[in-house]
Amino acid sequence: MSSSDGRAGGHDKTALDEIELAGELMIAASASSDEKLATEQIDRVLLDRVPAAPLPDGPGASAAAD
Repeated sequence: MSSSDGRAGGHDKTALDEIELAGELMIAASASSDEKLATEQIDRVLLDRVPAAPLPDGPGASAAAD
């Protein structure tokens, strides 16, 4: 049984997504021969991800409903 059973999962999902992003950035940084990642490398890591579906009441929801 996980420790999140019975809790509302919205914040947990957001936290897990942020942890996954941080992990991907750490992997990219460890694979880089440079001292730090360039902005372009960070963008590539973050923008190559499949975007999550927007929430029904999130940004662009009213435009999609029109």
